Amino acid sequence: MADPQDRRSDVWLSLAVAVAIVTAAVVILISMGRDPFYRDGFKLWYGNAWGAENSQQLSDPYTFTHITHGVLLYALLSLLLPRRPLLPRVLIALAAESAWEVLENTDAVIDRYRTATMALGYYGDSVINSVGDIGACVIGFTLAARLPARATAALVVLLELALTVWIRDSLLLNVVMLVHPIEAVRVWQLGAAG
Repeated sequence: MADPQDRRSDVWLSLAVAVAIVTAAVVILISMGRDPFYRDGFKLWYGNAWGAENSQQLSDPYTFTHITHGVLLYALLSLLLPRRPLLPRVLIALAAESAWEVLENTDAVIDRYRTATMALGYYGDSVINSVGDIGACVIGFTLAARLPARATAALVVLLELALTVWIRDSLLLNVVMLVHPIEAVRVWQLGAAG
């Protein structure tokens, strides 16, 4: 049986690594010219997927897609690294999500969002929004680690359906539209913004 002192040391080390990963992402995003906060102030939540503060506040409707990122990363890492303890796997998921936030905010990906999806006015995330999205990913990973697989799958389906009805977008639609845009879907999505 593991020594409780060793377990506490592992947790503290993992927490330090997690802070370092997120800090590195923040530094990179700021060096890329991303705004730390929205110019008109800070909010915990902004619910208008077509408004100017979307992707600028701590959380928004797209935050829910990052919960799904966490669930999917948990599933993938459980398949790839089934014998690894949970803490190293959550750190890998955290690093992957942080890397995605950096990649998502490159000019190339921002331009792709503008041309291929409903995000015509998208100009990237604020740093605080990226941090919120990284946190949502960790929440999704944690839920997947604690809930039965069927409950986790039901959560993902519920999130996807709710977002599709609410904002005419979801993680699945987002990926499809980035990889292989479908004009009929784009027109349907843009109908919600009008």
